Amino acid sequence: MLGKRILTAVIGIPVAAYVINYGEWLFATAILILTLLAWHEFYTMLQNKNIKIYYILGFVLNIVIAGCAWIGNSQELIMVMFISTLLALVKIVTSGAEFTVTDAAFSLLGIFYIGVSFAHLILLRYTDNSQYISTSLGQLSAGAAYLWIAFIGTWASDTFAYFVGTYLGKHKLCPKISPGKTIEGALGGLLGSVIVIVLLGNLFKLSIIHSMIMGLLIGIVAPIGDLVESVIKRFTGVKDSGRILPGHGGILDRFDSILFVVPAIYYYIHAFVLK
Repeated sequence: MLGKRILTAVIGIPVAAYVINYGEWLFATAILILTLLAWHEFYTMLQNKNIKIYYILGFVLNIVIAGCAWIGNSQELIMVMFISTLLALVKIVTSGAEFTVTDAAFSLLGIFYIGVSFAHLILLRYTDNSQYISTSLGQLSAGAAYLWIAFIGTWASDTFAYFVGTYLGKHKLCPKISPGKTIEGALGGLLGSVIVIVLLGNLFKLSIIHSMIMGLLIGIVAPIGDLVESVIKRFTGVKDSGRILPGHGGILDRFDSILFVVPAIYYYIHAFVLK
């Protein structure tokens, strides 16, 4: 298992770095593929509870949502979300007892949780994309830098939380949801994300105040994203969301925290950094 995890990381990290830094159509396409794979995982998990996810609707609308993010038009995104809700409700009426209110509710949950959240990776990557930051590692577009803050901050939060929780953890954080997580680990993750983002922010020429706040934001939001997916997996009775990543589980297993962190960083950047 450890060998598979290491091999996946050795292959995946350089590929991810290239795709993020290159951007353009390659990045958007990669996010779309991840979105559709995550949607399929969500659909498969809910089958264990005999919940009939509106698969085709979600598949199509997730593509449209990613397209709206690529275009950068929030009004179109709002329209798609409204259409999603409308079509799911219409299907309740037209299908009789074959598609229930519960089915519609979980279908919409999946579209918003997966489609809209993944779309924020595209939105963040192309934020202030015409601006470039000169670093000791070369020039980087501002959007790529912001996305690296989200990814590396999440990695720091998870890593520090794991080691602090393993060696110092005594008090359970959410024992009914994730028995392994501790309050000490969560605090360690919070501290770790702040330290790492302050260092990274210095490289990207961000003010220390913004870096500290974003580090705190990541340290708070990342474990919430992790716990949300744990709730879904516990509800559906599965250990992993999928098996596509050897040693790591599924797409949702790897992106659970990112799906919360990226929107948080995106809205912070737009509210306080870009002026």
